Amino acid sequence: MTAAPTPVAAAAPAAAVRRRTPGYLDPAPPERLATLRILVVGFALGYLVVRTPHLLDVARLADVAPGRFAPVGPLVLLDAPPAPVMVAAVLAVTIAAAAAGLVGWRWRVSGPVTALGFLLLTSHRSSWGQIFHTENLVALHLLVLAASAAADARSLDARRRARTGGAPPVADPRYGWPVRLAAVVVVVAYVLAGWAKLRTGGIDWVTGDALRNHVAHDNLRKALVGDVWSPLGGWAVAHGWVFPPLAAASLAVELAAPVALLGGRWRTGWVLAAWSFHLGVLGLMAILFPYPLLGVAFAPFFALERLGWPPWRRVAGARVAAPR
Repeated sequence: MTAAPTPVAAAAPAAAVRRRTPGYLDPAPPERLATLRILVVGFALGYLVVRTPHLLDVARLADVAPGRFAPVGPLVLLDAPPAPVMVAAVLAVTIAAAAAGLVGWRWRVSGPVTALGFLLLTSHRSSWGQIFHTENLVALHLLVLAASAAADARSLDARRRARTGGAPPVADPRYGWPVRLAAVVVVVAYVLAGWAKLRTGGIDWVTGDALRNHVAHDNLRKALVGDVWSPLGGWAVAHGWVFPPLAAASLAVELAAPVALLGGRWRTGWVLAAWSFHLGVLGLMAILFPYPLLGVAFAPFFALERLGWPPWRRVAGARVAAPR
């Protein structure tokens, strides 16, 4: 009869998996995931509050131009646009849930409600003739967080657990994989953007006038309709030599995104390059990507538990784990 495997032998397969996926199955402090929750949900809450007038104006198109409704995302299941009162109700519930999720109150409910509501509202906004992609990463990060234990620290849920005698959370893989998955989502998004440029424009994206024409068209359209346009972009289109290096740099940043997963200087260098890329888009085309420009999109790449400070320790009622 074969002898039963020893504990060391039984642990060998798990160790092998860890070697094949370095870091992704390692424990992480709960404060890292909790801080990501605060940053992402805080951004989503601010976005919804600031954009409330616009979102309600878009909802009124159901009454004045229902034929323009071309549903995207989860709204493809609809045959007609939702009534404005329904959109307003979803907006109100989502804002309330995001406020609760920000402080970590009843996260098992507030987290999924925030993620689903944000997805529905941003999908509705893109269902009226122009598809926006500035909110995609926010929506995906909210979905990742909603499926995780993101309120086990730095939250009212953690404070309530501490008052009832619950043990403080310690480093565990369940606090690591959501942060790492959020980082992978960022990488995939940038790589897909770069691949889309190559697929539609090929090498002409770098050597031709594709970027120059895009900047010219975007600024001219905005100027004609009275929207904010970029004088810098208007100047640049008169100097064709500017655009091949910019096009090559943008493509390199997007396709090189996987190096951010290596951590260290590779991560920091890529994040700085990606942030500069979005700053360039703002300067040349007056297109604002607030999620990456504020740094929230890149937060999953860093040891966020280092952002802890005494007020959060009082709220959470738990110690801050040492960074990995």
